[in-house]
Amino acid sequence: MFERLVAYLDSVKARDPAPRSRWEVLTYPGVWAVFYHRIAHWLFEAELFFLARLVNHWSRMVTAIDIHPGAKIGKNLFIDHGFSVIGETAEIGDNVTIYQCVTLGGTNPANGKGGKRHPTISDEVIIGSGAQVIGPITVGRRARIGANAVVTDEVPEGATMIGLKARSTLVPAEQWLKEFIPYGTPCDDPCEPSRDCIEKLDSELKALRAEVAALRAEREPAQRSGTAD
Repeated sequence: MFERLVAYLDSVKARDPAPRSRWEVLTYPGVWAVFYHRIAHWLFEAELFFLARLVNHWSRMVTAIDIHPGAKIGKNLFIDHGFSVIGETAEIGDNVTIYQCVTLGGTNPANGKGGKRHPTISDEVIIGSGAQVIGPITVGRRARIGANAVVTDEVPEGATMIGLKARSTLVPAEQWLKEFIPYGTPCDDPCEPSRDCIEKLDSELKALRAEVAALRAEREPAQRSGTAD
C-alpha cells in the first residue's frame, strides 16, 4: 500500500512542476478528493449509500471537488485544483489528468431510468480547465480535451478536441502528441486545421498591400504634374 501511495504521488509530481516534494503533493485537494472517493466508493459498492454520501459531502466541503460515490476511478487520477464535478456513472481510466472547473456530466434518459449517462474517460486522457464532457460517450485513450471545450460526441483515440461545441483537430495517428500537455491545450498547435488558412490569408494580404502601395506610388507623380499645370 505504501508503495502504491508513493507511486501515485510521484505520478502527480511528474505532471506538475510546482511541488518540491511528495509531502507537498499530499496537501493537494485533488489528492484528498481521490482518497475520500476510494472510501465513499467502497461504501457505495457495499450498498451503504447514506454513509457513502456523507463521505462524499465531507469531501466536497474540504476539497471543492464533487465525485459521486458511484463513479469508477482507475489508478493515478490527478485533479489539479478544485471545483470539478464527476457524475455517478462516470468511468475514469489510469493516469488521467483533470484540471479545475471540469464537469463529467450526465444526460437525462428519456425513460426516466438511471442507466449509463456519464462519460467514460480512457487511459492517459488530459482534460483542460473549464471543459464539459457530457453524456454516455467514450473519450479515447491519450485524447486531449482543450480548455472550455464542450464535448458531447465520441472522441477518437489520440484526438485533440477544442471549441464550443468541440471539434477534433484531426491529428494523424503518426503525429500524436504523445508527451504530457498541460491543460490538454497545445499552445503551439501545429495540427490546427485553420493555421494553413490563416497563413495563406496573411500572405495574400501582404501581396494586396504591396499592390496598393505600388498603385499609390504611380498616382503621386501624375497628381503632382496635374497640379503644376
